[in-house]
Amino acid sequence: MTPTTLLPKIKSFLKTAKNPLIVVLGPTASGKTALSLEIAKAVKGEIISTDSRQLYKGINISADVLPVEKRENIPHHMMELFPLEREFSLAEYKDMALQIIEEIKSRKHIPLLVGGTGLYISAITEGYDVPRVPPDKVLREKLYAQAEKYGAEYLHKKLEKLDPEAAKRIHPNNIRYVVRAIEINKKTGKNKPDKKSKTDKFDVMMIGIKWPRETLYERIGMRVDEQIKRGLVEEVKKILTYLKKVHKLKEASSIPSISSLGVKELIPYVKGEQTLDECVEILKRNTRNYAKRQLTWFRRYKKIFWIPGK
Repeated sequence: MTPTTLLPKIKSFLKTAKNPLIVVLGPTASGKTALSLEIAKAVKGEIISTDSRQLYKGINISADVLPVEKRENIPHHMMELFPLEREFSLAEYKDMALQIIEEIKSRKHIPLLVGGTGLYISAITEGYDVPRVPPDKVLREKLYAQAEKYGAEYLHKKLEKLDPEAAKRIHPNNIRYVVRAIEINKKTGKNKPDKKSKTDKFDVMMIGIKWPRETLYERIGMRVDEQIKRGLVEEVKKILTYLKKVHKLKEASSIPSISSLGVKELIPYVKGEQTLDECVEILKRNTRNYAKRQLTWFRRYKKIFWIPGK
C-alpha cells in the first residue's frame, strides 16, 4: 500500500503540473509493481513499462511480467510486444513510449513510467536526442565473436578507447549495450551522445522505493526461488527450443532473450553442464549485482521522493 504521505504529495504535484509524468523506480524486487498499481488507481493512471526485458514475448517469468488478471484493470503498455529474436533500439522505445504517453493524455489519464531500466527512463524524462543508426550486422557479428573469444572485458576496453564516457555508463557484462555503443561510434564517427532535445518536456515526479541492502538481497533471493517454483527452468527450455527449431538461430549473446537476466544463468543447467543449485546461486548473485547497477544509475537523478519499502 502507498504510504499516507505519498498520495497527498502526488495529488499536490498533479494540481500544478502542466504536463505530468510520474516515474516509479527502484532496484529489482523492490516492490515497484504493487506501488504503481496503487498510484494508478488513485490518480486514473496508466502504466508504461521501462523494463527492457518485458518488451519480449515468452520470458514472462524471468522478466516478471505481471499477468493480465493481476493488473486490476489498469492499462499496461510496452509489454510482450516482440518475438524473442527481435532487436529493439532505444530510439524505437522512445518513439513508442512518447506516442503512448500522448494517447494516455488524450484520455485524461496520467502516464506512469514503471521499471528499472535507467536508460529507458532517462530517454523519456531527460529528452535524450537518441542517435538513429541502423544496425550493422557484419560489425555486430565481428564484435560478438570477439566477446565470445576474448571475453566481455576485452570488448569493453575497445569501447573505452573509442568513447570513455559511454564506457563509464555501460557495465562490461552488458555486451549488447557495449556493441551498440561501438556500432554508433563506428557508423557516425562520433561518440554516443547523451544530448537532450528541447522537446518532450515533462513535469516529472520520481518516486523511488528504498530498502536496506541486506533486506533487498533477501527479497531478491526469495524472488528467484519463487521464479523457479513458477517454472523458470521450463521457460528457458521453451526459449531455446523456439530459437533453435522455429527460427534456426544459434545461442548467441546478441539475441535479447538469451542475454536476459534469468535466462542465461539457467542455460548451463538445461545443457547439463551445471547443477540447478549452482545456476540458481549464480542467478541470485547476478541479480544482486544488477540491483547495484540500477541504484548507481538512479543516483544521477537529483529529485527522487524516496519511500521505505514495506
